[in-house]
Amino acid sequence: MEIGQWQRRAEFQAQVAPVSMPELIWKILQARGVTSASDVDRCFSPKLQNLTNPFALDGMAAAVERLLRAFERQELVVLYGDFDLDGTSGLALLLKGLQELGYSRLKTYQPKRLSEGYGLHAAAIESFHREGAQLVVTVDVGITANEAVARANELGLEVIITDHHQPAEVLPAAVAVVNPNKGHCPSQLGHLCGTGVAFYLVLALRMKFRELGLLTKDFDPKSLLDCFVIGTLTDLVPLVGENRVLVKHGLKELAVTQRPGLRVLLDELGLGGRELTSQEVAIRFAPKLNALSRMETGISPLDIYLVETAEEARRLVDEVMANNEMRLKLQSEAEADALERALPMADLGFVWVWSHTYHKGVVGLVATKLAQTLGVPAFVGSLSETSNTITGSARLPQADGKSVLAALESAADHLIKFGGHAPAAGFELEPTKAEQLGQALASFFSPQESSTAIGSSAVIYDAEGSLGDVTPQFMNWFQQMGPFGVGWDPVVLRLRDLEIKSLRELRGGHVALEVADRLSPQRLDALWFSPPKGALLERLSNSIGAVVDLLVEPQWNYFAGRQRIQLIIRDLQFVS
Repeated sequence: MEIGQWQRRAEFQAQVAPVSMPELIWKILQARGVTSASDVDRCFSPKLQNLTNPFALDGMAAAVERLLRAFERQELVVLYGDFDLDGTSGLALLLKGLQELGYSRLKTYQPKRLSEGYGLHAAAIESFHREGAQLVVTVDVGITANEAVARANELGLEVIITDHHQPAEVLPAAVAVVNPNKGHCPSQLGHLCGTGVAFYLVLALRMKFRELGLLTKDFDPKSLLDCFVIGTLTDLVPLVGENRVLVKHGLKELAVTQRPGLRVLLDELGLGGRELTSQEVAIRFAPKLNALSRMETGISPLDIYLVETAEEARRLVDEVMANNEMRLKLQSEAEADALERALPMADLGFVWVWSHTYHKGVVGLVATKLAQTLGVPAFVGSLSETSNTITGSARLPQADGKSVLAALESAADHLIKFGGHAPAAGFELEPTKAEQLGQALASFFSPQESSTAIGSSAVIYDAEGSLGDVTPQFMNWFQQMGPFGVGWDPVVLRLRDLEIKSLRELRGGHVALEVADRLSPQRLDALWFSPPKGALLERLSNSIGAVVDLLVEPQWNYFAGRQRIQLIIRDLQFVS
């Protein structure tokens, strides 16, 4: 599959930068509309003191008052988190925050991804009541759990909902519902994930405790941002506003985290003892944790957050890595089969594949791979032969203007249940409805119904430069321009007239080049992960001495205690 034409984000205007900086940095900032001194300051030095007051969230005052009463009465409080890494990170954050405030009677609970499924379940509510709990606080879940909350109310068990997902028409009858996306919340914090809402709950409680003189010892909420950054980056919420500020500071907190489990896992992955980037957390670190809930082999991601000793952390991390190897094998097998099935239908503007051979825990990862590879929304399902139901995940390709959640809503008559976000959603159906689901999706994604082109072929880059521009000074500025993610995309540069000095093929079909600038002595390594098959790759295999233009993401590479610059190739064009 050939990548399409290259398109510059915006033309460079020959105006003076507001502060002294490398010219290529200034070109990138201009392309993204960061042009004034105040814009530059907000980009490079976002301030924590500019955060929105947590009591701006509708329902926060009621939630704080109920939790204050639970503190005064020493009630048993159950913290109920979703099983994904947003829910897990938020659960660990809220638990630690409440412990720091002096809460002593706390219990955590997460439903099993594979055996229980998503949601606040009435059966769990009943078990909490039997155990003597008086209050349940949800994290990243519950905004549509009307029946479970109604059952809690029947039992005299009060519920506080904290969530960020889209609500149904009627909210649960909870004692408080804290969700910036519930429709009438004035906070303008809709970009927060579930962990973010939990963090704001801790901020609000701390403010109230300080006001009432209830703190026996104060604590710095920044210490909770190691959890915040993992939850936020893995849930793919926009890195704008408060998220950008808190992720930037959270990356620093994660780099020096005192949680033994996170510390040992960082060291195991070669990420310890240095600055972290958002891409490293999202791509290298977090998937190892996420695989635990996907596979359900014994330990959970929450165990890694909460383990107290380095010795126990080492044992758990060994299990994490073994579990991840199993996940990679199952994922690879499913991806190969799903891609073969999906290729013939990609012209429809979407793909929908399912099989009993796909492990239920990897269908989201397979859907992501298909969406990225084929450039269209992907729907992937796993058939359980015991329950005779298909459990599926849906993902959008990056920068696609559509919504897989809206697509599933259009097919609701054929589904048992569904939910999620515009870029990522889950669903369940009977296998007899699989064909009808495909027909409904075909109708939704048909060109006549589409207001947005599927799989745009243009590749956007920020600025043009030479290899000689990518210096350590440039990289220091570039590093501080992060964190990158949804809403603040990774920077892509166009580097012209580079000579290929060497080429070697790597395991997994990847390619490593050494490229040189013909106008300077600069040479750098450039890695191309999963380059497109076909004539371009064939030509590349015999290209020593050829001159190319590259679209790249620059990054630091850390190996054997050394730090050096490398390039990640996004596309390549031959000049000669």
